[in-house]
Amino acid sequence: MNDKTLHILNGDTLVDRLPKIGIQEDQLVWREMLCEGKTNYDLTSEAFKNERIAYLNQFKATEETYVKSFLNPLLTTNYENYTTIVLWFEYDLFCHINMIAVLSYLKQQKTTAKIYLVCSGWIENDTQLKGLGELSEKELKNHYEQKIELNNDDIRLADQLWKLYCKNDHSLFKKYITLKSSFPYLSNCISAHLKRFPAVDSGLNVLETNILKIIHKQEIKNERQLVGYVLQYQGYYGFGDLQIQNIIHKLAIFFETKNGRFVLNRKGLLAKDHIKSFYDELSDDTIFGNCSKYEYCYHPSKLILTKHE
Repeated sequence: MNDKTLHILNGDTLVDRLPKIGIQEDQLVWREMLCEGKTNYDLTSEAFKNERIAYLNQFKATEETYVKSFLNPLLTTNYENYTTIVLWFEYDLFCHINMIAVLSYLKQQKTTAKIYLVCSGWIENDTQLKGLGELSEKELKNHYEQKIELNNDDIRLADQLWKLYCKNDHSLFKKYITLKSSFPYLSNCISAHLKRFPAVDSGLNVLETNILKIIHKQEIKNERQLVGYVLQYQGYYGFGDLQIQNIIHKLAIFFETKNGRFVLNRKGLLAKDHIKSFYDELSDDTIFGNCSKYEYCYHPSKLILTKHE
């Protein structure tokens, strides 16, 4: 068999950019956002498809668009045709959960291709983490030339993590934080995921708390400006505008507009400083994989999840 390479991209921004750095090989785009909503371990199952359509319906996804734009690129590709597969994913949680699902699927396909990872993040002499779409052509080419070959242990680990993500007890992620692997940002992403659960003393997770701190510290005049701040200072989450807007809307009970700017109300000040718990007021049916957000509490001092009592 002649050498043939497939590039699996984390989004559409790279489709036209790869040819500009000399990469003319086959591509497919994995457009999912598995960091939110219910999932199923088997990407080929009706259960997976139905759960994802039900969740993505809020973003106007229909069964037809989901199957055509999300599922088919991944599921209808014949991986036996390729000797090399290159994954292009970023440093953040959004990308990493999509990535472990892809690697689990490739493992189930029993592909014999060599698998490589191109992962953006910290750039030398830069103070901000960068996504692949933010890299210059030179930086993008350098990342490709320094791609990481994933070994069997890495692929097995990704499969284990995807299986765990699709179960209902995410406290078990804790043991993987210190595990060594070829994924440079995996530990950061696992830590970020555990911090998505409500803190035991306030009922807010770390991102929700940080949004209140931004409102308190900065002169925020409207929602659009607040979304911009959160996008810039969200760390390892990698969420998009719509996801951030949904979080802000949920936090509306904690702030109001005074003299043309957002200010925290009494509840907001108590929540920001973790003086009172708003767990019951915030509790809803949010689910990560197959784990209900409000069935667990995060303990910042111990970096662990426990069942909410």
